[in-house]
Amino acid sequence: MEATPDRSADLPLGECVEWSPVAAPSGKVLRGERVILRPFDLAADAESLYAATRDDPAIWTYLRIGPFADARGLHAVLEEEATADGYVFYAIEPTAAGRARGQAGYMRIDPANGTIEIGSIFFAAGLRRTAAATEAIFLLARHVFDDLGYRRLEWKCNALNAPSRRAAERFGFRFEGIFRKDEIIKGHNRDTAWFSIVDDEWPAVRAAFEAWLDPANFAANGSQKRSLAELTAGH
Repeated sequence: MEATPDRSADLPLGECVEWSPVAAPSGKVLRGERVILRPFDLAADAESLYAATRDDPAIWTYLRIGPFADARGLHAVLEEEATADGYVFYAIEPTAAGRARGQAGYMRIDPANGTIEIGSIFFAAGLRRTAAATEAIFLLARHVFDDLGYRRLEWKCNALNAPSRRAAERFGFRFEGIFRKDEIIKGHNRDTAWFSIVDDEWPAVRAAFEAWLDPANFAANGSQKRSLAELTAGH
C-alpha cells in the first residue's frame, strides 16, 4: 500500500513570536487621580462594602458571591479572596470617599502565555457610573500591559448581564463569543460572554482612556464632552 504523504509541514501554524513568561501581579497598590486600588483592610472594608450594598441586592445577581445577611458574611468572603492562591483581589477606594466602594480581581492568571482576566467586579453606590470606576478599570489594564507585559486581557460575564457586556465594549474589549452552558452559578445555568483586549490593541485603547479621563473632557457641571464608547469605538 502506498504511504500517504505527510503534508503536516504545509499546514499553517500561526505567527511566530519571541516570548518569555511574565510575572504574576503582586497586589501592589494602584493609584490614580480619582481612585486607589489596594489590598483589603478586612474589617473596615467588610463594614463599608456591606453598608454600601445592603440596600442594593441586585448588585449580586450575576456574581458568584452574595447577597450577604450581615457584614460578617462579607468579611468571610473577603478573607477567602485575600488568601486565594492564583488570584489577586483589590478593594476599590474612591479618593473622595476615603473608604472602599467596590472590588475587582485578577483571575485566570497565566504568566506563561501572558493571559489574565479581570473579574469579580462590583461597584457600589458612590462608585457606580463615576469617572473613578472607569479609572479603576484603566489602572488594572495599564498595570497588566504596561507594567507586567501581558499579551491578552480578558473580561467575562454572564451572557444575560447586559450592563456588563455594554461596559466591556465601552472599555475597549472586543466581543469574542459565548460559551454555552459554561457553568452553574447559584443553581442557575450560565452562558458566558467572552471579551478581550490584546497587546496590539492596547495603545489605542490606552489613548482612549487617557483622553476620556483628562479633566478637559469634562464640563464645569461634571458632564462628559466625549464618551468613552465614542473614543474606543474605532480602535
